[in-house]
Order: sequence, then structure tokens, then C-alpha cells
Amino acid sequence: MPHQPTAPAPAGDLKNLEGLRRVVEDQIGPRAKGTIYQNIDGAFEVLAVIRDPQQARELLKRRCAQWAVIVRDVLRADGEPFPVGSVWTDSDHLVLREAGADGGAK
Repeated sequence: MPHQPTAPAPAGDLKNLEGLRRVVEDQIGPRAKGTIYQNIDGAFEVLAVIRDPQQARELLKRRCAQWAVIVRDVLRADGEPFPVGSVWTDSDHLVLREAGADGGAK
């Protein structure tokens, strides 16, 4: 069977994908690899940001997950890495932004 070229995505689909990308980025917030942030639950170092929905769904065991952040609680000596899917809110605060996370300095 010959390969049939796929038609380009309609402009509306591209607009929807861009909108979803922005929503995901807003939900992740300033969390990037190496960033440390704090909230009521503890202080966490970001070890990885997963933007692949399938991988995020497997990590979080949620059918609708679009992303996940793998963190380690830096306030616990025995802090083991674990995935989170909580959105960035006003109760989260940056403690350290790793150089290169936003192109700038710490």
C-alpha cells in the first residue's frame, strides 16, 4: 500500500494545541529541572519535568494527566523521588531557580 501524505492540521487544531501547551506550561509554572520550590507540604527539588502525556499518566496513575513533575523533598534526609501533578499556585514559592532554567542566573 503506497504511503499517503497526511493533510496539514487545520488551523483550528493548531490553535487548540497551542492553547493546551500554554495551559500545561501555566500549570507547571516555573518548575524546571534543578529548581527548588516550597509550599505547605515541604521544599522540593525538581528532578524532571515530564511533558509526555502517556508517561505522565503512567507515573501519576491518572487517565487525564498531561504532565508530571518528579521531585524530591529536600527537607527529609530520606527523601525519595516521586511524581506530582499538582498545579503551580500562589501557595508555591521559588527558593532557587537553577542557572539555565530560564536562561538567567540563580
